[in-house]
This record gives sequence, C-alpha cells and structure tokens, in this order.
Amino acid sequence: MPRFKIKIQYDGTGFRGWQLQKSDRTIQGELESALKILNRDEDIRVHGAGRTDTGVHATGQVSHFDFKTDLDSCALKDAINGNLPRDVRVMECLVAPPEFHARFSAKQRHYEYRCRTDDFLLDRNYTWHTGSLDLELLNEAAQSIIGNHDFTSFSRNNENLEHRRCIVYESVWKGDGAMVNYTIKGNRFLHHMVRYLVGTMVEISRGKYDLEQFKELINHPSENVQIFKAPPRGLILKEIDYEA
Repeated sequence: MPRFKIKIQYDGTGFRGWQLQKSDRTIQGELESALKILNRDEDIRVHGAGRTDTGVHATGQVSHFDFKTDLDSCALKDAINGNLPRDVRVMECLVAPPEFHARFSAKQRHYEYRCRTDDFLLDRNYTWHTGSLDLELLNEAAQSIIGNHDFTSFSRNNENLEHRRCIVYESVWKGDGAMVNYTIKGNRFLHHMVRYLVGTMVEISRGKYDLEQFKELINHPSENVQIFKAPPRGLILKEIDYEA
C-alpha cells in the first residue's frame, strides 16, 4: 500500500493541539476525518512528526499515512484540502518510501517563537506581547542552551521517556523593529520545552529571574524548580528536516 508524506500548515488557535482527542477538535482528527471521507468511510491513521500543544501553530508540520488510491499526489492533496476546514491546509503531498516515518525519520526540528514589544493588536493570536526586551541578555541565555543537554528542568514530567537529553544546534534571538523572534533548532524537543525556555528567558530579560540560575539548570538539571512558561500562541513549528 502506498505511503504518503504530507507537509501541513495550521493556525492552532481553534485546536486542542495535534493529538487525536475523543471530544475536542485537533489537527490529527481533522486530517483523519478528511481521509475517511476519501476512503469510503474507512479510518486511516495519520502519524505526525510532533505533537504540538493547544494553540501552537505550524508552517512545516509533517505526517504520513498509508492509503490505496488511484489519485496521484497532487490530486490527493487537493482532495484532502477540499475536506479540511480553512485553518488547516496540506501544502505538499509526496509518495514516500515504505520505511519512512514522520516522527522517527526526522533529523532536526525548527521552532520559532514570536514576541511583540509594542501594543499592535492584529497579530495577538500569533505573538506574545512581552513589552520591551533586552536582546543582549536574551542571547547570552540562549547561547547556553546550544549543545547536548538534559532538559529535565525545562520539560513537563514524562515517566515514559528513556531520557530527557536533546541536542540543540541553534538558539538565537533576533529583533526586527517591534518584533523579537526566537529560533531554536534541535534533534528533538520535550513536552512544553520551548515554551519553558522562552518564558524563563523573557523573565531574565525583565530582571525577574537570574541568568546564572538559568545556566545552572541547563548544566545541572533537577525537577520541580521555579521556571516560567510562555503562552502557546507565539510558538510555530517551522520546519522538519529529513535525510535527502
């Protein structure tokens, strides 16, 4: 049976995250409902590269599914989109090798967190209005994240994980007028990890959290520590890299 790889964009505002829920609206649920229509009311399971939280957005989420169809990939993309709501869209659809797995084949994930330092309102569902930020201090904190670290202090507890180590390849804050965006790239991310990192770094910038304490938690992780979590609306899953 052919395996398809799709790249998805969505506005997470109206969703209870990626993962299928019994009664709540989710990205996975909408995709599976659209495919069920195309598959004569038979279920098709969609496997995502990552489980974004409630309110988190994506421009480059990836998933895969197996589906026997006479449609080519372009026609299948259009058919899926024809059965999706307007806040989620399949941007690409390709036939993938049978061994491809959206989650386990991924090599690197790119996230961006968008902050706004002024009072502009029209992008309030896609930015965190933080007030003024100290870019130099933010980047000093961000640089300490790069490398192979145990992010126990900056993740939600999950006893099913074998370990909580992640390799971060890029961690940088950049300003563009009233917008201050944080980019982080890594091999994997833990539950709420990016939001905990962003929230705590913003508090460092505000003078309400100590930079050295932040570095200590990166280098010597421990559980049940005082940290801060950024709201979900500023977070975007930008891209997922796979081997060519």
